[in-house]
Amino acid sequence: MAEPNTTQAPSSKNILKATSVAFVVGLIILLAAILPAEFGVDPLGIGELTGVIALSRAENPFEAKLEMHRTDYVEFELGPFQSVEYKYTMDLDAPMVFTWIADREVYFDMHAEPAGLGEEGAESFEQGNDVSRTGSFHAPFAGIHGWFWENRGLSTVVVRLYASGFFLDSTVFRDGGDYSRPIDPIARQ
Repeated sequence: MAEPNTTQAPSSKNILKATSVAFVVGLIILLAAILPAEFGVDPLGIGELTGVIALSRAENPFEAKLEMHRTDYVEFELGPFQSVEYKYTMDLDAPMVFTWIADREVYFDMHAEPAGLGEEGAESFEQGNDVSRTGSFHAPFAGIHGWFWENRGLSTVVVRLYASGFFLDSTVFRDGGDYSRPIDPIARQ
């Protein structure tokens, strides 16, 4: 024989209480978290206290660039005690990714010169002796940015650079002179 159903449906009063509590909790979440995080509106001041309001101030990770994206490959053969300097013309905050590889250890100096200031304003970012480096770089100012490599050994060294980013052109400084290397932008398809 089946047992009779003794479960009672909630009363109208209990449904009204639960609905009211859910509404109040939802309103608190809206005022304390959603409005500060999404819209920067903080009526209770809780968004500032908890740091949630900082989410509304976060920058868009996508940044449009006026200049076209370029990819470059260059290689230099350095005899004993020879050097070369290779720099890209870049605008403020222009990004670049790079890898350089040498078949023997070389001295390197990654540095930049602000536009209009020349060598007096040069800033060095990394120096040392190694056979390779890989990384990303955001130009801290408009100017020329790149590397100096020097072969301090008795054997010939080949340095290969692969770079991709928002640079306009490049300049090679070698043997007491310099020359510009135009780099075509990646064609739109």
